[in-house]
Amino acid sequence: MFAGTFTALITPFKNGHLDRDAFRALIDRQIEAGVTGIVPVGTTGESPTLAPDEHLEVIQLAIEASQNNIKVIAGTGANSTAEAVHLTQEAEKLGIDGSLQVCPYYNKPSQEGLYQHYKAVAEATKLPLMLYSIPGRSVIEIEIETVARLARDFDNIVCVKEAGGSVDRVNQLAQAVPEGFDILSGDDPLTLPFMACGAVGLVSVASNLIPEVMVTLVNSCLEGDFEKALSIQKDYYPLLSGLMGLDVNPIPIKSAVAMQGHCSDEIRLPMVNLCPDKSSQMRTLLEKYNLV
Repeated sequence: MFAGTFTALITPFKNGHLDRDAFRALIDRQIEAGVTGIVPVGTTGESPTLAPDEHLEVIQLAIEASQNNIKVIAGTGANSTAEAVHLTQEAEKLGIDGSLQVCPYYNKPSQEGLYQHYKAVAEATKLPLMLYSIPGRSVIEIEIETVARLARDFDNIVCVKEAGGSVDRVNQLAQAVPEGFDILSGDDPLTLPFMACGAVGLVSVASNLIPEVMVTLVNSCLEGDFEKALSIQKDYYPLLSGLMGLDVNPIPIKSAVAMQGHCSDEIRLPMVNLCPDKSSQMRTLLEKYNLV
């Protein structure tokens, strides 16, 4: 269901407000590049600093701009179960194709608490749900057995976005989850090794900048052409690494897309823009790949 390339979209701002025209243009670019779908209002979309009405507006705009050409998997998770249920139900009314459900962050629930959280969301919607394990931001991870238990117990929990940085965890997930449950890479630089071990796609930050490249990389893996995929990985690894290493996501990717002229680099506090030295490094990196 979720095989392919999904772009974790940035949310462009202009003078403190959503830049609707830039957002639509970003989606047009994704469609032209052949992505499978987009993931608005996730981490890369600055969901923690969007007001509830803005959050739903971004989803509505994404649906309208996509025009059924690509899937829209909206971020509607939260560290409050009631909020996650509410956002998911409201987004379902808007017509999304699926929901990305981040592991509850900051409050550090037990694995049983995680199970009950996702159970409540799954029972409140008919949407297919993508679990999102990202311990670097959530402090805890969704443990292998918890993922497998949720996949067994709920027909609409159908996928996990794995962003823990461990290839061995992908191996373990592939052994534990039911057939037909999809594993997606949540780390651009690890796409090739993750897919070699059983992942069927990618939720990509880099595809905001180089969608055609990331689509080709993922499709090569899906087609079993790992020689071609390795060539792309080698060529673009410095860029993929730089987009994640110069600062915390989404600061580098928004800066890079802004340097291409697709939107402003406006970002909301408490996030701040790249410092002059890192901005210069970013421009040098983009120039190396003829992206500016």
